[in-house]
Amino acid sequence: MGDKRYECILYEKKDRIATITFNRPKALNAINIEMAEELKDAFSDFKDDEETKVGILTGSGDKAFCSGGDISMFSEKLTNTTAVYKWLRTGEDIHRLLMERIEKPIIAAVNGYCFAGGFEMALACDFIIASDNASFGLAEITIGVLPGWGGMTRLPRAVPMRKAKEMIYTGEPISAQEAEKIGLVNRVVPKIQLYDVVIEIAKKLAAKSSLALRMAKKTLNHGLEVSSMDAALFLERGAVCIVSAGEDSQEGIQAFLEKRPPKFK
Repeated sequence: MGDKRYECILYEKKDRIATITFNRPKALNAINIEMAEELKDAFSDFKDDEETKVGILTGSGDKAFCSGGDISMFSEKLTNTTAVYKWLRTGEDIHRLLMERIEKPIIAAVNGYCFAGGFEMALACDFIIASDNASFGLAEITIGVLPGWGGMTRLPRAVPMRKAKEMIYTGEPISAQEAEKIGLVNRVVPKIQLYDVVIEIAKKLAAKSSLALRMAKKTLNHGLEVSSMDAALFLERGAVCIVSAGEDSQEGIQAFLEKRPPKFK
């Protein structure tokens, strides 16, 4: 599949890597209804494209990854319960039905502001790599609303509960350095190196077995949702059995014995 053209995002595929870019820099890459629909379409395309193995989510411009939902929507379009509920379900479609269930790793490359809905998008990614000027926050409470795209559910799963409560109750952001300290991000790098570092990680992942990556993501994500250790271990055993029976497993073992790079299918 070739690259698709959109109004509010950029979508590019190269070297088995798909890059989705928030592209409203003058609005600090805020998400409006049009952008949300485009994100759904791009992630659906990424999910179905067998030629791409890794996704990158990032923002255009120097100031923001994504500043969250476009505030003008709340006074112009999201003015009743039905409209708000539909907007929240759109977020669930993007995060839950697509990003978390796409059987490919997704890396958030965060530069600048990563707030509200943008932060919630990053939380649904598998990795978060941040530039040293990045900041993270769920600021919804400062305008009298609450995070509704998964922030109150995913943040306490990513950081200690008391830190999640502090961020949600106060709406105050934290720096990239603090985010790294509490385990919210994988790595903080100089702003000028962000894209190069993320591409390097993406290429390493793209060289891995697709089947092993798919099973690892499903096992880790679903393992957090089951209620017992026995159930989680059962999921793990099933994933290992599926991967071990695949061609890539035999190729990886043979390549190791022959001291050569594996050629995964």
